[in-house]
Order: sequence, then C-alpha cells, then structure tokens
Amino acid sequence: MSPLGAINSSEDFLKSLGFPTLEVHQTFTHFDFTRPGRRVLLIGPMGSGKTEFAAKVWRDASVAMKKSDTVKALTSTGDVDRRNVFFIRSQIDGARFTEYPKDAMAFRSGYIRCGENIARIRDSFDFEKVIEDNPTVGTYIIDEASFFDERLAYVIRNQSLERGVMFIFPTLILNFRRDIFNSTARLMLDIATDVIPLTAYCEHADCIKDAFYTYRYYTVDGKECPALYFDPLIVVGGDSTKTGSETPNYASRCDEHHFLPGKEYTFFTLKPMAEEANKGNPRKLKAEIENLKYSMKKSQLYKNLSARYKGDPNEEVYMNSLRPDYIAEKALIYLFNEQNLVSEDMLVRLVNDLNLNREYMSRVLADNRRPVSLDQGLLF
Repeated sequence: MSPLGAINSSEDFLKSLGFPTLEVHQTFTHFDFTRPGRRVLLIGPMGSGKTEFAAKVWRDASVAMKKSDTVKALTSTGDVDRRNVFFIRSQIDGARFTEYPKDAMAFRSGYIRCGENIARIRDSFDFEKVIEDNPTVGTYIIDEASFFDERLAYVIRNQSLERGVMFIFPTLILNFRRDIFNSTARLMLDIATDVIPLTAYCEHADCIKDAFYTYRYYTVDGKECPALYFDPLIVVGGDSTKTGSETPNYASRCDEHHFLPGKEYTFFTLKPMAEEANKGNPRKLKAEIENLKYSMKKSQLYKNLSARYKGDPNEEVYMNSLRPDYIAEKALIYLFNEQNLVSEDMLVRLVNDLNLNREYMSRVLADNRRPVSLDQGLLF
C-alpha cells in the first residue's frame, strides 16, 4: 500500500469512529514479508532507533512464522522464506553491548535474542558462507553495513534479484563529518529499494530539535571537545560514556549543535602540505606535525581555529577540540589512510623521527584496515 493509501485508510477508519477532522499521519504498520528482493535502508544518526526498528521486524517475523502454509506461500520464493530472519553484525563492532548475551540483537533500550540466527562476520566472503549455510533464510538484517567491504553490495543485489532474499540495513550513511560514510555506504544507497529515515532529539542540553547528524566528541578534563575534521574515520569503542583522548563519545545533534572544527584547515593547509611533501619537500609538513605534537600554539591549526572562531558564541567549545592528545598522529593517519598523500615509508619515518605514539597509531590503522608496522625508519 502506498503512503497516501495508508493515510486515507487511517482517515476513513477514524471518521467511522466519530473522530473530528484532524491531521492524520501514516500508520506504523507491521512489516511486509510478501514482497521479494527488497533492500531496505534504515538511516539516521546514532540513537535514532535503527536497530530497535530492526528488532520490531524480528518480532513481526516471529508472529508471521506462526501463520499457515497459505501465508508461507505468500512470503516464500523457492526454498527462501522471508519470515526466517538472520542478524549480521561486524566483528570490529565487538566492543558494543558487551553486557548482553552473545546471541543478542542489542540496542540502547534493550535487546532480543536471536538464537542460532546470528553471526559476526569480517567481510562479504564471510557473509557468503553464512548464506550458503542457511539456504532457507529469507531476510537478513545487516547491522552497520557500511563497516564492510564494497563487494557486500553486489552480493546483496545478486541474492535479492536471483533468490528473492530481503535485506534490511540499520546503518549510518553519514559519518561524523556529515559526509557519505564511505564507498560502501554510497553503493548501499545505489542498490536500495526502500529508505526509511529516522531521527532523534538533538542531545544538546538546550535543544529539542530533530537531529539528523552523528556528533563525535571527546571528554577531557570534564570538557566537551569536538572531534576535528581529520579525526580517524573508524574508532572502535563501546557505547558507554568515555573520558580521555583514546576513545570518543557520540551524540545525535542538529545542524546548530553539530560542531566540526578543522575542515577548512584540512583542505587549505594540511592537504597542501602533504602534497608538497609527496613531491619531495616534506619540511612544512614535518614542522606542522611536530608543532601539533609538542607546540600546539605554534601550529597552523591553532592559528586557523583562533582566527575563525574568535567572538563566536561557541568559541570555547571549538577551541576545546585542541585539548585531546594524538592530534599529530590523527593528522598523519588521515593523510595516509584516507587521502593517500603520505606514503608508508614517509609515515614510518615521520613517526620515528618525531617520536609519535606508535601504539595508538598501530591500533587505529588496524581498525581502519590499513595496518602498518611502525618500525624504526630513516630520518629526514
């Protein structure tokens, strides 16, 4: 049924009960398992209820599974029955919801247990093995699909078109920078047949607007410290509130309260320095990384933020972005991992020449699937 049809049906029903004329919103209906091959994106910021929506699909499936063979004929394509639901989660997401059972589809307000119909996978090849081992599963809920490799999108498309399998993706499409999360997220948008946008309240204490964005921040010395634009794309951590520079916190924020300092600096200053270093002149980049590590107020980043946010009502919050440790390390990780402007050899040499934190960098690079051995390199 189209959204308009759902609204009209609701209006007719309410009028039959004697309700006065009023604005009627679309009915929140049970999930439709009869349509083969759907690829449903559940998008929204952290805390908007994406996984909780998926849990409702699971509960609807458990009710539908008790129906007769007549219903089974409507929800099946060959051996595939879309009422048979399987939950997929990434292995790198293991730090979240550790207090729940291993078979839990967990969300912020609770969980449901999936029994044997749950798996943690590394990549699309692992997912193909799950499909092979479960030939009658007709619906896969893939949590945070953007964490996986691009090939996953094509595996999904082929399974939906050839076998009628349905897929549901509670996932972040936008990262903390308000950019498309990655190339996998872009492909998910390309292959989707349905998109269900979800919002949350802005989690700023003085705001109750709709939030569309996921905000990343650190808590250092009790201060809210917005993540800089070049903060690593993936930082693995749990959902509990964290303090210190190692692991960030996340919140749903509206446009007004989503603070993202350092974007102008990244494109106007940091990247041009790396491009010059790539051409054989690393002096400026090395000096900037050294200042970011040991003399922040001498850095171009400090000068940029000081000039840009002077007199801004949120000046203090923006400048707090310089409080966390590892800013120099993060700048190099960004240039190496995402921009490919720093070679592995240059990365190793800078790390060792400037005595950057190898343990932090090794962990973050591994989480972002660019592991590097940061052994002693040659000095410039």
